[in-house]
Order: sequence, then structure tokens, then C-alpha cells
Amino acid sequence: MKPLSDPLKSIAELSHEFGTDLYVKGGGGNTSVKNAETLWVKPSGTTLETITPEAFLPMDRAKLQAIHAACPPDDPTAREAMVKDLMLAAVREGATGRPSVEAPLHDSFNTTFVVHTHPAMVNGMTCSRDGKNACARLFPDALWVDYVDPGFVLSRTVREKIQDYRTRHGREPEAVFLENHGVFVAGDTSQDIRRVYHAILSTLRVEYETAGVATSLPAGIAPADDVVEKMKSRLQELLGEKAAFVFAAEPAKLTEGPLSPDHIVYAKSYFLSGEPTPQSVAAFQDRHGYPPLVVGGDTGVFGLGASEKIAKLALTFALDGALVRQLADAFGGVQYMSQRARKFIEDWEVESYRMKQI
Repeated sequence: MKPLSDPLKSIAELSHEFGTDLYVKGGGGNTSVKNAETLWVKPSGTTLETITPEAFLPMDRAKLQAIHAACPPDDPTAREAMVKDLMLAAVREGATGRPSVEAPLHDSFNTTFVVHTHPAMVNGMTCSRDGKNACARLFPDALWVDYVDPGFVLSRTVREKIQDYRTRHGREPEAVFLENHGVFVAGDTSQDIRRVYHAILSTLRVEYETAGVATSLPAGIAPADDVVEKMKSRLQELLGEKAAFVFAAEPAKLTEGPLSPDHIVYAKSYFLSGEPTPQSVAAFQDRHGYPPLVVGGDTGVFGLGASEKIAKLALTFALDGALVRQLADAFGGVQYMSQRARKFIEDWEVESYRMKQI
């Protein structure tokens, strides 16, 4: 780890660079910078693209060790509550905010910088049936981690795998790919981070081109204004204020199950297909336990919500998921998360907190 003259300025610049739509959507992703004593990490509920240097939360790395050494209860709710308290206790005195849930994972790297994102280009591989084999072939020096629940379990799993990698190779991996999640890139300089990300995306672009898979959704015709207004009126009739805002895009082949934690948080695991009717909406709510945030059909894709931001994010993540599904064809087709993993995300207090920030 190399000393920096202005670490917070550097990590803010990296956050802005990797907080664009190419790398993350909504409030996703997280970044950090560290020295021997302190880890500065993005607070939960903030966005990479707009974060300022002073917004990063300083955390006592010695106190973070208590999380790594913790023996939490088996119950997921009790476990994550305990870890949340330990993380808050590690925030240095005088600082306010809630640290990213992945702060302990960032601490497990010895490098100065860590940048975690969820690019569709990457998730085309990590959310695919043959992703693990493809990763080994395309990125032999990287670390692949099979899907585990975010939070404490993920942090502990990745920490153990980094330690094992360090023992076997005498160094740390520069990239860690997480199944149905995204990628962590670690480096001692800003240029290290940029170099690794450039290599990852360049390699994947070639792979998609070789497989004949387009890296953008097919161009289509967006629904006309009168079609959008008709859909909005129908949805408001059926869902009331939950459809106060409706935004539309051209038709797309949407996902059919839980794709990643961020997709679940902002667009839910399942979408309503076809014309919304009292019967179809009631059946959807009975089956999934929540009203639809996304409706897809021949005329277009519609994101809805009680606020403008919720509706726009639902549409954004529905289309991002459609692109990931398309890209996954290069690696044997899309692979969805298990129902157990889906339920953990839907019930997780951390994700409820993120939604409240919207």
C-alpha cells in the first residue's frame, strides 16, 4: 500500500468515473481508500457519481477486525443486525452516516483503492450459466466467488478466498468476480483501477463480438404518448398512488426471475407481462407478495412507482436486466438467483434502508 497526499480527492474522482451508467445504476456500487489505520468508504444510500471527498466515512480498521472475528447467530436477521452495530461502532468519532455494508470486504484487500461496480457487460458473464468457466478462461488471474448473501457472509467468504489466493500466489487478485452480483477491482493507484477495468471490459467486448451477441439492446419504437397515458390511467385505476408516476421505453425481452441484488431492490424479481387487468394484477400480487413495479408487453416496457425516482429506477433496472439477459447468451444463457437468495434480499433491512433513501 502506497501513501497518498490526497486520498479522499483521488477516491472521489474514481467514484465519479466509475459511477456512470456504464458501471452502475441507481445508488449501486461502492468505493474505498485506506491507509494502515483508517478505511474511508462510501456511505450507504449515496451515489458514486455525486459523492464528495468529505462524504466518505472514516472507519477504524482495528475495530473492523471485530467484524472479521465475529461469531454471529445463525438467524440472518439477527446476524446482519449484529454486524450493522459493529460497523457503526467502527465509524470514527465525529463522523455521521451509515457505512456501506461491504466495508469489511473492502478492508480485506491490502491495496489502497477498491472500486466495486455492477456493469451489464460484466454481469452478462456473472449472471450466466457458464460464467464460472468463462471467468477462468478469460481472466485466469482473477478470483471467482460463487453466489453468497451480501453482507457478513459475503465479506467473510471473500476475505477467506483472498487470503487463500495470497498464500497460493504471493499477491492479491486485482479483480474479484461475484456470481449474480458484479466485480471488485483493487489497486494501489488510480491508474491500477483504470487499467484493470479497461482490460476487463475490452476482453468481454471481444468475447461478445465473437459470440455474435450485441452489447446494446435492439433499437425499437418507444410507445406513443397516448399509449403511455392510457397505460398510466389503467395502472392508476388498478394500483392507485403506487402508480402515481409511469415511464416508458421500447419493448424489450425482460428477465423472468431474480437477477442480482440491485435488480431486486429497484425493480423487484418479477415483472407483470401483458395488458394489466384487475385479474392479472391480483394474481401477480397473490403470487409474489407485492404489486408490480414493471409492466412489459408488445407496446413497450413501463416502470411505475409512488415517486418519480422509484418509477424511473424500476424502468432503468428492467432494461439493464434485459441487456444482461441478452449478454448472457454468450455464456450459455441467463442464470437466475435461487428463491432462498431472492427472499434474503427482499427481507434484508439493509436493502429496505437503501429504498428509504430514494
